[in-house]
Amino acid sequence: MTNFVEELRWRGLLHDIMPDTEEYLLKNKTAGYIGFDPTADSLHIGSLVQIIILMHFQRAGHTSIALVGGATGMVGDPSGKSAERNLLDEETLAKNIAGVKSQLERFLNFDKTSENPAELVNNYDWMKDISLIEFVRDTGKHITVNYMMAKDSVKKRLNGEFAEGMSFTEFTYQLFQGYDFYHLYKEKNCKIQMGGSDQWGNITTGTELIRRKAQGKAYALTVPLVTKADGTKFGKTEGGNVWLDANRTSPYKFYQYWLNSSDEDSEKYIKIFTFLSQQEIEELITAHKEAPHQRLLQKKIGEEVTVMTHGRDAYEKAIAASNILFGKSTANDIKSLDEQTFLDVFEGVPQASIAREEIENGLDMIGALAAKTNFLNSNSDARRALKENAVSVNKEKVKEEYTITSADLIADKYVLLQRGKKSYFLLQVIDE
Repeated sequence: MTNFVEELRWRGLLHDIMPDTEEYLLKNKTAGYIGFDPTADSLHIGSLVQIIILMHFQRAGHTSIALVGGATGMVGDPSGKSAERNLLDEETLAKNIAGVKSQLERFLNFDKTSENPAELVNNYDWMKDISLIEFVRDTGKHITVNYMMAKDSVKKRLNGEFAEGMSFTEFTYQLFQGYDFYHLYKEKNCKIQMGGSDQWGNITTGTELIRRKAQGKAYALTVPLVTKADGTKFGKTEGGNVWLDANRTSPYKFYQYWLNSSDEDSEKYIKIFTFLSQQEIEELITAHKEAPHQRLLQKKIGEEVTVMTHGRDAYEKAIAASNILFGKSTANDIKSLDEQTFLDVFEGVPQASIAREEIENGLDMIGALAAKTNFLNSNSDARRALKENAVSVNKEKVKEEYTITSADLIADKYVLLQRGKKSYFLLQVIDE
């Protein structure tokens, strides 16, 4: 076994740790878990840190348990929240759990024949049969209200920092999470719970419940919440969350998120989100500082995380899509893109609609550039640009006599017009 805690320490991934945790993990092969909240049918890159912690834990020779909160998802975690969230119905929750499970299987090794296979568990499986009376009698009596009130997540909501206060439902959350730890301790010999720094209170409630109810010793470890140097929220773009599901965030956009990281953030992210060695990272940071315009750090992070999340093929396609805007490409390169990636690449480009019949009959270039679209101001502007050899259709230079037909369609509905290097226009074909 390798030193799991030391690996997290040099990567900047250690926030709080219970005394003796490092020593215990060095001497004992054990099971540890992290919980994932099924509030959507996909995790986003904020959850990627927790997934990577479980990957490091498994690589260190221990057993990683990923808990999907089917039961606690019905209650709602108040940690770091300013208001109570909407509770999910069972059908939505089941769909979300299935989505989250399928994603976790991409990152962790669940092969039963391996030396230390990871496990997936759903706390609904053990919580569903416990009555309120049983829970209050057998679990609630071990944790005092004073203990629960002392938690930061509770104090912030009760001391007027947030106007809405706190419902009894959310107040009980730490008991539910504490019981999860107790259950896994008893049933799977799970001795450590890990999570984000905002989870410290919930996690230590679990270690306290194990101490009081099972007279046992358990451990806790948290990692820092990832922040950005400019103060904006990590994992967010103008369009919302950056998801791990390719249908929600295309591999192209996913790759672009890392590529657009600042130099300061990238020096931090390369340690957190990749499994490169300390020496490899130090050499990469040095090379990046010598030629920051080449964005070596950002490109390497983008490669490592995109391959890990979506696979090598999706990464190669994301690179090809990036080159369409910033490098040399052909009509075949553009036509190889799926519709979502194509739209992501040319997001924000002005566009006009045109009837499919006009394309099928053949659309002349003057009409395409001016009369039908207003991409260029006038027919004379269009003729001038064509004579200057400044116009492209799907990245291929064309002359005035060129006619746009159905053979030019991308994803059977788009034509990309271009004047010069950076002026783009999108024709969208509609069926009338």
